[in-house]
Amino acid sequence: MVLVSSGAVGVGLANMGLVQRPKQIPEQQALAAIGQSQLMTIYQQRFAMYSQKTSQILLTHDVLTYPESRKNVLNTFNELLKWKVIPVVNENDTVAVDEMDHQTSFGDNDWLSAVVASGIDADLLIVLSDIDGLFDKNPKKYADANLISEVTEINEKITGAAGGTGSRFGTGGMATKIKAMDRMINEGRKAVLANGKRPSIIFEILNGKQIGTLFHKK
Repeated sequence: MVLVSSGAVGVGLANMGLVQRPKQIPEQQALAAIGQSQLMTIYQQRFAMYSQKTSQILLTHDVLTYPESRKNVLNTFNELLKWKVIPVVNENDTVAVDEMDHQTSFGDNDWLSAVVASGIDADLLIVLSDIDGLFDKNPKKYADANLISEVTEINEKITGAAGGTGSRFGTGGMATKIKAMDRMINEGRKAVLANGKRPSIIFEILNGKQIGTLFHKK
C-alpha cells in the first residue's frame, strides 16, 4: 500500500490561523514547509494505532523525469514495501512551483498518484474525493445528477462531465482526476474514484464492493 496525500498547505493554514489559501507562491511554499512535518506526525500517530510504520517521500517532476533519479526513488518504494512500511507521498510543495500556479490547473496529486501507481506497477489506484464518484454533471449544483458507475474510455462526454473546478484549499478538481484515470486506463490498470468521507471506504473497495466509479480498460 502506498498513500499519496496532499494537505501540507492546509495544515499550515490551520497552524497559522488562516482561512484562505494565499495566491502568492512564496506564501504557499512557506505554509507547505510549516504543514508538511505536522501532516506526517498526524499520519504516524494514526497508523501507530494499528502498529503500522510509515515513511515520507516528497517528489518533484524532475525526480520522476530523469531515468537515474526515477530508478532510485522506485528502488526506495520497493524496499519500503518489502519492509511493510507505508510510503506517504506528496509533491514537494516547498520547491515545486508548477503545482502552486493557479493559472495552469496542474494535475497535482491526482496525476502524481497515477505516476506512482505506474512506477510501482500497482494493481489498483483508489482516488478519494468529496463526492461519490464521477457524475454526468456537477452533483453540487444539479439535484438530478447521475453517478457514472463504470468508465472504460475517457472521451469528450467524460471530460465534459468532469469540468475543471477545484476546492478553495486544493489546486485540482475533477478534471485532474480524469486525466489521472486516463493514464490508468491506457496502461491497463484499474482505478476507483469514490468518496473519502466514509471511514470504511477503502476496505469496501478492496473487498470488491461496487462503490463510486470504476475505471478500467474494456
